[in-house]
Amino acid sequence: MTTNFDEAIERRNTHSEKWDDMEREYGISSDEGIAMWIADMDFRSPQSISDAMQKVVDGSLYTYYGDKSSYFDAICNWMDRRHGWKVDPSWILSVNGVNNGIALAVQAYTQENDGVILFTPVYHSFATIMRANNRRIVESELVNNNGRYQLDLDALEAQLQGDEKLMVFCSPHNPGGRVWSLDELQAVAAFCIKHDLILVSDEIHHDLVYAGSKHTVMALAAPEVCDRLVIMSATTKAFNIAGAHIGNATISNEVLRKKYIATMNAGKVSASGFGYHMAEAAYNGGEEWLEDWLEYMAENKRIFDEGINAIPGLRSMKLEATYLAWVDFADTGLSPAEFTERVVKIAKVAPNSGDTFGKGGDNFLRFNIATRRELVVEAVKRIAAAFADLQ
Repeated sequence: MTTNFDEAIERRNTHSEKWDDMEREYGISSDEGIAMWIADMDFRSPQSISDAMQKVVDGSLYTYYGDKSSYFDAICNWMDRRHGWKVDPSWILSVNGVNNGIALAVQAYTQENDGVILFTPVYHSFATIMRANNRRIVESELVNNNGRYQLDLDALEAQLQGDEKLMVFCSPHNPGGRVWSLDELQAVAAFCIKHDLILVSDEIHHDLVYAGSKHTVMALAAPEVCDRLVIMSATTKAFNIAGAHIGNATISNEVLRKKYIATMNAGKVSASGFGYHMAEAAYNGGEEWLEDWLEYMAENKRIFDEGINAIPGLRSMKLEATYLAWVDFADTGLSPAEFTERVVKIAKVAPNSGDTFGKGGDNFLRFNIATRRELVVEAVKRIAAAFADLQ
């Protein structure tokens, strides 16, 4: 491993939402708290990104970004090399981040009061987008089968009212860390075809998959769904450049793509010029860094899971992907308010509340473990102490 992920990087007073807004959100001073909520990392990004940005700074020209051919080449080469997915550059539409890209899909393919399907618990921004656009959220609650989420498409089918137009599918899953199997992906695709749904596959975490699991791009899992498929991807999560605000909607179907472009034009949507430089540098020079990251994080999640699972009443779902640990507190016998207070007020660790992720999330908290190992160890120690009376 050539990257030092144990380096202590001072993030306080750097306009870091995760650290500088912790006291306002949780009442925990950044001097004593451990920020484990916002999904960015406490690691330096690959050197290739810093080098690319240094060239921009040295040039002292911060103008509109043109000629995206090298950017598209970087994406296509990465997707082919890492995922076996051959992408035509004409399919790629760059947006102001994946959340923006999903909102555009909702606006392009649905009308007010239409139903949009989410498999919950799921990344909370999905529901925020739907509510802001006045869409009806159809929550298909995932089945927690012995600490592993599974889909229940039969139950979902029974919920349908006929006004559903779109499904947003999180693959790999956030917050459960599931890498969906080929059979599961094909079942989702078949469901969308049967019920005439546009499928938006959010694959932003597809590069953060641990050894023993394999992510399959939806377009490869079920090519027959491509005439109704939008795949969202980005470099931002994998390479810790969320501030770049850039993502891609990859749409192979021309009719679907034209509708999406029309919606982009209506809102004058464009990605950040800095984001193009950073994303291209990530795909062209960040692969070794990513491999080091996966090795380092495999140990972080082992330490976190073993420590949390040793606390009576707590259970951490096995992470197959992402750096977002999903911890079940149901067996503590405590209410969500009670176990959250122990974690926040006693342990002084700031996680995400499970209820914000929709149905099935009430007894959970989500912890971002993409931080230096000593903080992961310390967080586990504090949480264990906060629940010591249960032992």
